[in-house]
Amino acid sequence: MSMVLDPNSATQRSYAESLDAADSLAKYKALFQISDPDLCYLDGNSLGRLPLKTVEVVNHFLTQEWGKELVDGWSHWIDQAQPAGDLLARSVLGANPGQTLVCDTTSVNFYQLCVAAIKARPGRKTVIIDAANFPTDRYILSGIADQLGLNLITLDNDGLGGPGAVPIDAPDEMITAEELEKYLSEDVALVTLQAIHYRSGARPNLKEITDIARKYGALVVWDCSHAAGAISLDFEKNGVDLAVGCTYKYGNSGPGSPAWLFVSKRIQTELRVPIQGWFSQEKQFEMGPFYEPAETIRRYQIASPSIIGIRGVQVAYEMIEEAGIEAIEAKAALGTELMIALHDAWLKPLGFELGTPRNPKLRGGHIILKHKDAKQIALALRKLKNVIPDYREPNAIRLAISPLPTSFVEVWDGFLRLKELVESGDYKSVQIDGNRVT
Repeated sequence: MSMVLDPNSATQRSYAESLDAADSLAKYKALFQISDPDLCYLDGNSLGRLPLKTVEVVNHFLTQEWGKELVDGWSHWIDQAQPAGDLLARSVLGANPGQTLVCDTTSVNFYQLCVAAIKARPGRKTVIIDAANFPTDRYILSGIADQLGLNLITLDNDGLGGPGAVPIDAPDEMITAEELEKYLSEDVALVTLQAIHYRSGARPNLKEITDIARKYGALVVWDCSHAAGAISLDFEKNGVDLAVGCTYKYGNSGPGSPAWLFVSKRIQTELRVPIQGWFSQEKQFEMGPFYEPAETIRRYQIASPSIIGIRGVQVAYEMIEEAGIEAIEAKAALGTELMIALHDAWLKPLGFELGTPRNPKLRGGHIILKHKDAKQIALALRKLKNVIPDYREPNAIRLAISPLPTSFVEVWDGFLRLKELVESGDYKSVQIDGNRVT
């Protein structure tokens, strides 16, 4: 997709229709379950839609594999975390085979790789994260720092602070290599950041940050949960050593689907994970008395993979591979540019503020809009306007284009409904309910 957005035409629905007509990825929407054609689903960065083929493939697994083969199925299930990882690596990570596993949860994988990275830098006592990082990552790293007696530096890029908070110049939460270097030293073992910021959508430079950390001997763990499947990550080109991510957002693999981890072959045998499960044992079925980790990526796998979950991952990432991550990234850039143009024309006069970089090379597949009544507006969109966004504290409505199942008209209609909702003031009639999922 090589189209350039015309902001002067963006407020015309016919223009969104023309974008769909020229969209090489438009055909993929029909491959997903769309139960309500009127729904504007702009939350694919939280949970992707269901591919129709997933129903068929999972049902086949249940009836023809598990149902018939029983325990004998493990003869071909046992190593499926690895080929599924290679598929994911090819389709979205820009990484060579033998470096990625589809297994466990993002949180478990994050813990595993962070501790392994810290232990690989003995004598170093400092770890770095940012205040705008996803809560799980911040909480896990804080716990690790407490357990290991480490100095935790939190780069305060959103003004909310955190353990060991230090001030940093970071418009739209963006971390740059230049700002990060102010806090790097020979005492830093680990830096962990997001490839796309979960709230602002900002996109830091993976290569520059990885390179500057490596200059000081530190390892970087990238959390790519809001990036993989929306942008091209080019791990080999960018020299990434360690990364984790989920598969249920832009990966469209289903709620709670298995996560993934990436460890570059450069350092695979250098690191030792803290949870030493039997799947990582070199001679797994000898079940011997001593732990001897595998020399391959399997040394990072704890236990039995979710085969049902992996089936969903395979369906979704085969679709992504066919579509092409470059085309997906281009549509994400154009779709978020349409959102920004509609914000400027319709929403800014209503008190909204854009909290995402305007440069498409510095963002992913979602944007945030800040408003003093954001939480109530986000809820009213669901209840009154058949639009699904999400809300993120302290004052942000998050809206995404998931490039395979989301059309440009769906984005346009969603923003028109948002405009009408706030113009009318109808959102004020909606009471905040007790649902803690926002």
